[in-house]
Amino acid sequence: RYRLRSKPMFVHCCHCRDCQRQTGSAFVLNALIETERVEILSGETDAVSVPTDSGLPHIIHRCPTCETAIWSHYGGNQPLAFVRVGTLDEPSALPPDVHIYTRTKLPWVALPAEVPAFEAYYQSRNLWPPESLARRKAIFG
Repeated sequence: RYRLRSKPMFVHCCHCRDCQRQTGSAFVLNALIETERVEILSGETDAVSVPTDSGLPHIIHRCPTCETAIWSHYGGNQPLAFVRVGTLDEPSALPPDVHIYTRTKLPWVALPAEVPAFEAYYQSRNLWPPESLARRKAIFG
């Protein structure tokens, strides 16, 4: 079990092929948060390195009992966790702030008009709230 010590900086709904393959689903919902703000309440996670199309490191932290992916570190960025929203006690509390990599979105997935969507990635400074940008800057400088 784990909990988030604060609200996430931003929530991605990623439609890239890596996420589709690694989740066995059409997309993944990731809440971006500082790793230090993820508190493990009991047990440990198993960190598993998986291949990516980009070639950058991707470490998935899994529950050792059920092997569910709980969070990831993309591109070797250990200070930033991408928490799987579906593993939280109240996943409905964190709807996506953005849809990314929609160029590989499955054709039967309909995106809501009110949520920004991008064929690839986007400029965080154009979408993130100022508080989240400040938190991001504290991680990466």
